[in-house]
Amino acid sequence: MEKILIKGRRRIKGCIPISGSKNAALPIIAAALLSNKKVFLRNIPNIADVHVMIELVNCMGAKVHFRKDTLSVEAAEITVGALAHNPLANKVRYSIHLIGALISRFNEIQLPLPGGCKIGTRKLDSYILTLTSLGANVRIKDGNIKVQSGELHGSHIALGYPSVSATENAIIAASRATGTSIIENSAKEPEIVDLANFLNSMGAKIRGAGTERIEVVGVDALSGTDYTIIPDRIETGTFMVAAAITKGEVMLENTTIKLMGSVVSKLSEAGMEIHESNGTVHAASQDLVYPVDIVTAVYPDFPTDMQPIVTPLLTLANGRSTIKETMYENRFTHARELRKMGADIAINGDTLIVSGPTRLVGADVEAQDIRCGASVLLAGLAAEGKTLVQNASQIFRGYEDPITKLKNVGACLELVT
Repeated sequence: MEKILIKGRRRIKGCIPISGSKNAALPIIAAALLSNKKVFLRNIPNIADVHVMIELVNCMGAKVHFRKDTLSVEAAEITVGALAHNPLANKVRYSIHLIGALISRFNEIQLPLPGGCKIGTRKLDSYILTLTSLGANVRIKDGNIKVQSGELHGSHIALGYPSVSATENAIIAASRATGTSIIENSAKEPEIVDLANFLNSMGAKIRGAGTERIEVVGVDALSGTDYTIIPDRIETGTFMVAAAITKGEVMLENTTIKLMGSVVSKLSEAGMEIHESNGTVHAASQDLVYPVDIVTAVYPDFPTDMQPIVTPLLTLANGRSTIKETMYENRFTHARELRKMGADIAINGDTLIVSGPTRLVGADVEAQDIRCGASVLLAGLAAEGKTLVQNASQIFRGYEDPITKLKNVGACLELVT
């Protein structure tokens, strides 16, 4: 099991390049299978979850090549039989988007139910709705999802909740359906817009991405493309917090605060100085950390992925902060780990109560999932003494080479076995 050993209390200062968005790359890799032409995807992060998706695409016989940050996919001659019992599908939740991409090319697809971080119930109701509305038959049995379809037809899809995954799947599947589809109450996240822009670059006809109503006019075929995905807004926010928690400052390259929604507002309220100039985001701590109250919600409000990231910073604030989690019921795994380091955190139903300032001390902690891992890593940067992060492979699922990036700006940490 991989572990990260951190020697805390080092002020970080310098430039950090931000990688491409994990949450944009994974559905776009799946959507590349809509075309039988070669697709080039640039700014793809070199992370574990991307490699799982690549292996799933590769097992179908697609020609896949990944070098540096560029992925090429050619899916002219593929089969789907190898997906039926592939255990890799259990590792990432975005594997389910393979069905939306392939159902227009194959009459029947079977896939193990998707996995990913165990942060709460990920109901498939909205996902199933998108497929059945387009004319597919869906069955879930013995841990597998089986989809059968003849010709997909355009439809009116009214989502009960603006689910990112359901919106992405609806866009992907409707792109090759016959006729026009309307997706109501759709998610507005930047990753949704990026997916639509990618598909449009292949010849899809999608309008309204980033709004509550998306229109998709199905096309007979999609071409190849050369597309660059957006930077990772959660990685951007993570390194902002790294600067704040170590009383440091960073220049974040290849990113933009335009994708950040309310994150910049809340970090500024907590005492950070953040601005963007000439394509670089400057983030610096001030003398004090101030308590803030946060409620997670769909974009453009505060993202659920960022609440574990900001929690260790709020342990240093002079006063009480609250974080209300409205998205997932099991998103507080980081609280128990941070308590091992001395954090004063109480859980009251769906709300974290963080009291500070706290003297964080190094401890043996575990990365329960991607963002819990990032949370304890950040706490280790600020803690006195040494912190050992167990199960560090969880962090590498979502962050590209975080150890090197942090060492290059003055942090003291290393991978150990």
